[in-house]
Amino acid sequence: MGILSRKATCNSHGQDSSYFLGWEEYDKNPYDEILNPKGIIQMGLAENQLCFDLLERWLEENPDAAGFKRDGKSIFRELALFQDYNGLPAFKKALAEFMSEIRGNRVTFNPDHIVLTAGATSANETLMFCLAEPGDAFLLPTPYYPGFDRDLKWRTGIEIVPIHCSSSNGFRITESALLEAYQSAQSRDLKVKGVLVTNPSNPLGTTITTQELNLLLQFIASKNLHLISDEIYSGTVFRNPGFVSVMEILNQNYKHNHQIRKQVHIVYSLSKDLGLPGFRVGAIYSNDDVVVAAATKMSSFGLVSSQTQYLLSAMLSDKKFTKNYIKENQKRLEKRQKMLVRGLQKAGIKCHKGNAGLFCWVDMRHLLGANTFESEMELWRKIVFEVRLNVSPGQSCHCSEPGWFRVCFANMSEATLDLAMQRLKAFVVNSTVTTSPTTTTTTNHLPTKKKNMVKWVFRLSFNDRVANHTNDNLG
Repeated sequence: MGILSRKATCNSHGQDSSYFLGWEEYDKNPYDEILNPKGIIQMGLAENQLCFDLLERWLEENPDAAGFKRDGKSIFRELALFQDYNGLPAFKKALAEFMSEIRGNRVTFNPDHIVLTAGATSANETLMFCLAEPGDAFLLPTPYYPGFDRDLKWRTGIEIVPIHCSSSNGFRITESALLEAYQSAQSRDLKVKGVLVTNPSNPLGTTITTQELNLLLQFIASKNLHLISDEIYSGTVFRNPGFVSVMEILNQNYKHNHQIRKQVHIVYSLSKDLGLPGFRVGAIYSNDDVVVAAATKMSSFGLVSSQTQYLLSAMLSDKKFTKNYIKENQKRLEKRQKMLVRGLQKAGIKCHKGNAGLFCWVDMRHLLGANTFESEMELWRKIVFEVRLNVSPGQSCHCSEPGWFRVCFANMSEATLDLAMQRLKAFVVNSTVTTSPTTTTTTNHLPTKKKNMVKWVFRLSFNDRVANHTNDNLG
């Protein structure tokens, strides 16, 4: 071990979070309608599979793009050769126009300010490298996407300080919460470099209000900080209030304030809006030329293939297709979200009111044996091993209140979602809040109860999990 780096041997990746542990259990026992009907249904993965038919139809109707041809002639050799890390101009132009279209063409994006990356994960990490030094801090409102502890921290050495938001006001960002987080970082001798938000929010499934965006811009202006707006779910907004990009607020209130405009950066990808996470297409948009230049150089460690860029430039340049796709995608997402909400209601479970995303923020506080994170983990284990649904517990998202769960709905068929709701309803009907001897034994393996600030991982050893669940539980 002594000849390996600390990075190789450290345990800061976050892979032992309950967020990822649920994936591991799903991989061991995945649901299949025919081959494994009693398996675990994956509801912890935010994938958008609702419009694959539209994408496949476009590919059938545009064989030249799919076959790497231009005007009927093969350009395979051209695409197979080395391409510099600036990206194909045609693709950057098409992506910029698609981003504008999703925002109702209320804002425009300059292709020269776009840096292509291998997904949003790479985009967010690259921005950390550009904006902060190891040991510096970014403030993130809670609850937030569990993967940020990996994406933002693992290789960069950046610290995350939570902006604690509460269900009492719908988890909205407040001035007092911002100041409290900033002061908390200072008390730990951390230099705060910026704030990162997801808009729409993952895991809340809600859009950030104009009031919150104005508050964030005022805050970064007063503290001379950066603001990163991760807008990878911007095309999934299916219900009012509509999506407002931070770029719109910049254009309205900071049009001539070039310094503030240089301190705001947008992350985007095609993983959620277009349902193409496997294509690894992400982007950074910044008005700071130095950031764009540095990020472009760094992008050589995670490029988007020329073949992918060529195919998607043709697809996104087809305005008839993009217009129909955006509309139909939002329509199908709303229908599927309503189906999940109704199913949960039949089981006596409520949801945070959402208008976007591929998931619901689900309130299961009434199913806890006690108002603790130990009880939340006990409930999560029952849902995974007994109900056989993989959902994400709120404490993996750093929620400061036990009993919330993120439940995804767009990565499965309607029949599978209906089955998941049947299983959950049966569990709620049959469950009790009394603690059994088995539950007591399991709880003794868990860490001491966390207080107000919840650390991101709730570590469960592999041996503990296997010992407490038989093959019958997994069947």
